[in-house]
Amino acid sequence: MVTPVRRQYLKIKHSYPDALLLFRLGDFYETFDDDAHLAARELEITLTSRNLGKNLKVPMAGIPAHALESHLARLIKKGHKVAICEQLTDPALSRGLVERDVVRVVTPGTVLETALLEQKANNYLAAVVEEDAAVGLAYVDITTGEFAATELPPEKLLPELERIAPAEILIPAADTPPAWAGIDGGGSGYPSRPDTPAAADPSGYPLTRLNPATFDLDLAREALLAHYAIRSLESFGCVDRPLTIRAAGAIVDYLGQTYKAAQPRLAPLSVYSTAGYMLLDTQTRRNLELFAAGRWESRQFSLLAALDDTRTAMGGRLLRRWLGQPLLERAELERRLDAVAHFFADAFCRSDARALLGSIADLERILGRIQAGTAMPRDLTALKAGLAAAEPLAATLAGDGGAAAEPVAWLSRQLAPAPAAAALIDEAIAAEPTGSVGEGNIIRKGFSPELDELKSAARDARGFIAGLETRERARTGIRNLRVGYNQVFGYYIEVSKSNLRQVPQDYIRRQTLSSGERYIVPELKEYESLVLNARERIQELERSLFRQVCSQLGGYAEPIGRLAAGIAALDVFAALAEVAVRYDYVRPRLNDGPVISIRDGRHPVVERTLGPGAYVPNDLQLDKDDARIILLTGPNMAGKSTYIRQTAIIVLLAQIGSFVPAAAAEIGLVDRIFTRVGLQDDLTTGQSTFMVEMEETAAILNQATPRSLVVLDEIGRGTSTYDGLSIARSVIEHLHNDPRLGCKSLFATHYHELTELAQTLPGVRNFSVAVTEEEGRVVFLHRIVPGGADRSYGVHVAQLAGLPRAVVSRAWEVLADLEKSALPGRAAAPSPSRRAAPAAADLQMPLFQPEQPLTAAVLALDIPNLTPLEAINKLYELQEQARQGG
Repeated sequence: MVTPVRRQYLKIKHSYPDALLLFRLGDFYETFDDDAHLAARELEITLTSRNLGKNLKVPMAGIPAHALESHLARLIKKGHKVAICEQLTDPALSRGLVERDVVRVVTPGTVLETALLEQKANNYLAAVVEEDAAVGLAYVDITTGEFAATELPPEKLLPELERIAPAEILIPAADTPPAWAGIDGGGSGYPSRPDTPAAADPSGYPLTRLNPATFDLDLAREALLAHYAIRSLESFGCVDRPLTIRAAGAIVDYLGQTYKAAQPRLAPLSVYSTAGYMLLDTQTRRNLELFAAGRWESRQFSLLAALDDTRTAMGGRLLRRWLGQPLLERAELERRLDAVAHFFADAFCRSDARALLGSIADLERILGRIQAGTAMPRDLTALKAGLAAAEPLAATLAGDGGAAAEPVAWLSRQLAPAPAAAALIDEAIAAEPTGSVGEGNIIRKGFSPELDELKSAARDARGFIAGLETRERARTGIRNLRVGYNQVFGYYIEVSKSNLRQVPQDYIRRQTLSSGERYIVPELKEYESLVLNARERIQELERSLFRQVCSQLGGYAEPIGRLAAGIAALDVFAALAEVAVRYDYVRPRLNDGPVISIRDGRHPVVERTLGPGAYVPNDLQLDKDDARIILLTGPNMAGKSTYIRQTAIIVLLAQIGSFVPAAAAEIGLVDRIFTRVGLQDDLTTGQSTFMVEMEETAAILNQATPRSLVVLDEIGRGTSTYDGLSIARSVIEHLHNDPRLGCKSLFATHYHELTELAQTLPGVRNFSVAVTEEEGRVVFLHRIVPGGADRSYGVHVAQLAGLPRAVVSRAWEVLADLEKSALPGRAAAPSPSRRAAPAAADLQMPLFQPEQPLTAAVLALDIPNLTPLEAINKLYELQEQARQGG
């Protein structure tokens, strides 16, 4: 026999077997059975037990209701799915068992809590469905309402997923994972049950497998129509795109399952095409360090960090989206550049706008919380402040005539205020709301006469009770008489034992204490009833009014969303202008031709790291005919990689509408940027460093077009010298000769033997990194100059890296021997590096020479058994033998 609460719990848990169920009991969320063990372990809380039936003691672990958000964050970050079960009726008013049910299921892609969200990054939930060599992709950020979908070929799916970086991906349940997930059937990245969030797969994305029926075309269409309360999908432009409908409909259905109480309202579905954007593959994003840099994935030294001077969370998210999705359309890019140029030229406009932006809250996510029914009073006051900033922001864009300057007139129109929404908040919500909803301090006086009357009656009753103590002390003569309250007995009059004889006859004994007695009087109970009834009614009415206000504000979602988008765009333009002014960037000249010309170009992140004046700028000229391929040779550590990457970054910045770090730049728009940089292996798939290098190079050669920019660094260094040199040469020849390619390329290499290609391939130009020698030391000038290098200075770099002196000395000797005979036709003249070798190298034995008498004498020594004196004598003998030619 189990208790009613136990039966209720088991029934609800049966509906959510794969989720950790947080079961509301009073002021706590409790977990039971296996969930209790899991919660105790993951949250580091105490595991207890509770009697829930005859001879039934079950494990239990709980968290305070007010601490839900922080504990929820820990559970979600550890990959758990959490079902939140609330009390649907007031325990004080319920007869019998309190009604309870799950109001929300929280998964990585459906979180709203601030503690689980990165302020300047979107949190996307995606859905993917494949059929007939095509893929439907939809994604939504429920915190902002953004909802988009597309159809694309399978080879473009992973780059698009890389761009949006979803927190969770919905896929149809199947016996084998989809090919794009990069794992084989039965991989551990997949859960054993449908509707279960998985641990991240090797691609890094948590996958949730749903019943395939969720992706049925008819059901998906009905889900979309029902959500938007429309009769046709024609307005979304996806009627003839079944895969788009299936992916988008699956998301809407999933949100209906996870948000039981109030499903988030979504912006109208935006159906887009990837044809208008530059596709950036994973390698390019990583090699250009767009969002994370170095082996430790540091965000501090990423390109985004160098650009992001936005003042609002909305602007930060928009800049991140732009950086991951460069444009191909010149007209839109020019519009963006015009807006940046306006703020660049007008310092007062830029300064005033940024000052206003600094006080604007995250309107997009506030609106999302309002629509989802999770908003707090402070969200509404922050929304009101943001709405109030619309007019002064628009005013900063106005010229002398009172109208916005032409480059930002379109932006000014997006800053239309939403006066009705602001007026509603001002009328309904207290200027400084305190406490939680229901305590009577949220709704402004005058908004609800009924609430005002209840609050007045409660104040009067509390005033009577507060004055009762004074009156009763005067009436009874008991000086230490006091009026108190507790939740069990309500209000009472307490008298100490020494004064019990003075208690009036109309006092009714309520409770006996060790120190005295507690009493009530009829009048006190009457006013107590007034206070408590008023409190309950105030709580109920204020909560109802607050929900009503939020519901009305949801009706203004369109103008508020439009204003938020305008503020975000203004923030990005002003931030890009601020960065351009501060670090001396220029507006690039865009064209649709083949020329990329950069004067005094700089790497924005490296320049910032080195400090003012330390970075050496360089020029670049790429065109279709004379300089289609730049072959860059020179020492390791001298700046080859920085130079080729800065070119790619400058092109990418131009194609998001940003000014660029250069003295001047003319950019012929490119359709793709490909990069192959660095050494790395893939242990999970058993691929060596060289295999990874070759696969990435193959992908570039197979996908590049004449409009692409290809950046290759040290192709062929993962294998033997002859193999690597052969592959590097053939790659350059293929880039140059294949009529399908003809793309602009930067090829950095330590194989200086490749410089001879410039004599036979008319589109290849040799450049190198300048080096000089000072007092036997090689100095890197970091200046790119015409002509090729004839050595790579690898041993010198090894010396700079701190290799033991003996190792470096021996390396000079080996290098000298190899330079004499390694490659046919190679000049045997000693290199500057060889001349700079330490004198101690002369004492090092040559490699591969016959054994000499001195060598034999040294090898014959019984060193462990030599006394100190014998060792000194032997050392002296060996020295004499060496002097005599030994």
